[in-house]
Amino acid sequence: MSDAVSAQNRAVAKWLLLCCSLVFIMVVLGGVTRLTGSGLSMVDWQPVSRLLPPISAEEWQKTFEMYQQTPEFQQKNSHMDVNDFKGIFWLEYVHRLLGRLIGMVFFFPFVYFLWRGFIGKDEWPKYSLMFFLGGMQGVLGWYMVKSGLVNVPEVSQYRLTAHLIAAFAIFGFMFWVALSRLYPPRGGSRHPWFGKTLCLTALITITIVAGGFVAGLKAGKIYNTFPMMGDYWLPPGMLALDPAWRNLFDNMTTVQFDHRILAITTFALIVVYWAKIRNMALPARVGKAVNALLHTATLQIVLGISTLLLVVPVFLAAAHQAVAMLLFAIALYLCHGLHNVINRD
Repeated sequence: MSDAVSAQNRAVAKWLLLCCSLVFIMVVLGGVTRLTGSGLSMVDWQPVSRLLPPISAEEWQKTFEMYQQTPEFQQKNSHMDVNDFKGIFWLEYVHRLLGRLIGMVFFFPFVYFLWRGFIGKDEWPKYSLMFFLGGMQGVLGWYMVKSGLVNVPEVSQYRLTAHLIAAFAIFGFMFWVALSRLYPPRGGSRHPWFGKTLCLTALITITIVAGGFVAGLKAGKIYNTFPMMGDYWLPPGMLALDPAWRNLFDNMTTVQFDHRILAITTFALIVVYWAKIRNMALPARVGKAVNALLHTATLQIVLGISTLLLVVPVFLAAAHQAVAMLLFAIALYLCHGLHNVINRD
């Protein structure tokens, strides 16, 4: 590969990794917004026209009056005045503003790279899909918020989890393409443990999805003991809903139990994976990632248990969500590194 092509690949990869970093911040900020009860403070969605927040006292009062018409204000926050409202408004506003910033950080360099030929015509659809998915994520976010503006002031756990999954998918897509720019295929073959690594990544993803339902139902605020759930290994009421499949998504007890089992299973398998693969012949960058996977999984299990025992403090819960994305990224990095192996880097 020529030095010019390598420089172009590095430039595109750095841009994509910057976008990944912003998506990471977006996910963490979205978690904080949810945890602080700020997510329903903006009751309209004007992605193009509404770039500036309320400025004058009259604008703040008008925005507050719109919020006063919502179930959240009427059922939970009727004690608030306009100054209290500002406290929850700003987080959601910054969250939405960051979404717009990500769109611009993606779009303008994309056009530049196309113009300069850094991105070939055969790759246009791939990058265009990234931009489209980012836009649809904004639509999905508003679809989620709308579910909490009618009758019950809680967003649907289904829509919240879908919003989370979409964010991880966009992040993973951009991250994989960035890695492919940094480490282009060199005629190697898949490592024998690529399939096992892919399965482990899938299990990590499923555990994260289960965590989305825990967050959506606020199921982390019950059974704040570990390893038992209160006085039970198998708490009562896990099959209370009919039909039975609803318990997996609508029953707080079952949702928390499932997430616990998935998290413990995932951690145990990561320990076994690390013990077996670390002494194999691996590219240097993969060997480092194997160790990082174990360290990050250990931190994640500690954060998860601490978040549960302390009844979901904002800082710990946000850190738990952030480390989940980091763990997902490391697993993807391992999959990429084992997908095309020649010898040690």
